[in-house]
Amino acid sequence: MNYYKNIPNKEKIMCLLCQHYCQMKEGQVGICGVNKNENGELKTLVYGHPSALNVDPVEKKPLYHLLPSTTALSLGTVGCNFQCPFCQNWQISQERKVDESVYISPERMVELAIENGSDSIAYTYNEPTIFYPYAKDIGVIAKAKGLKNIFVTNGFESPEVVKDMASWLDAANVDLKSWDDAYYKKILKGGLEAVKETLRGMVKEGIWVEVTTLLIEGENDSDADLKAMASFIADELGKHVPWHLSAFHPDYKMQDHEYTKLQTLERAQKIAKEAGLEYVYLGNVPVHGDTYCPDCGTLLIDRTGYSITKNLLVDGHCPKCNREIEGVWK
Repeated sequence: MNYYKNIPNKEKIMCLLCQHYCQMKEGQVGICGVNKNENGELKTLVYGHPSALNVDPVEKKPLYHLLPSTTALSLGTVGCNFQCPFCQNWQISQERKVDESVYISPERMVELAIENGSDSIAYTYNEPTIFYPYAKDIGVIAKAKGLKNIFVTNGFESPEVVKDMASWLDAANVDLKSWDDAYYKKILKGGLEAVKETLRGMVKEGIWVEVTTLLIEGENDSDADLKAMASFIADELGKHVPWHLSAFHPDYKMQDHEYTKLQTLERAQKIAKEAGLEYVYLGNVPVHGDTYCPDCGTLLIDRTGYSITKNLLVDGHCPKCNREIEGVWK
């Protein structure tokens, strides 16, 4: 795809990477701080310049229905198209200065994944949509080498990017941060409808999707909002789409908020299951994240933290009733 388009008669270009659709004059950068109009073309300033690089369990993304017990080479850059006050990676997401002394080509990034025994590459830590040209160049090579590609995203991709992703991206964990569009716009500097559109689009394009909601008491944990989110996932994405309900811990600009209580997560989990969701997991709390067969109740995957102590799936099916368990298992 073309990552930008010219705006006739305005001497500007429009960035097509996310739904801000920033219009930039020569020399200007977009809201994310890392995509620039340079000589009438879009230049991604962080291309080749990761600011975070680690080998993580894939469960940490969190992705529970993709290659359990494997690792993902995980990378991020500086910059973001949101301004979440609770961001846990704010040191890089809200940074705009690019360290150009670090350069890793797409080819070398794939080699690093293979050298470290990872079965996938995860574009994460900050918002990967803003470095999509870099991510895609890595991902196309990775796919050809038999690796999976994962986006951990706030879901503000443009429809153009979502459609383009289908050719190389295997899975995404998408944040559904709130059910209040005003909160999205005023506090996060994003938009709820855009995120819903991305989620629908990814599912339609055949990308494996898991959803995460960081529950912050008093902000996004009302029964009404939780019921609406659960119904949206169940009715519009599918009852098989995993929902990760994660506990908030004070960080960045929200140091005054309390840790999310386990009871709050359990209340949300109950609401999710009442809506018909088949796979609901609790995160950032010391409880099991086990996967059970929705039909017969058999324990299929026993998770303690990020460790798999038991995996009884047989070719992606329940060993007892043979139901196919949705996910990416090979």
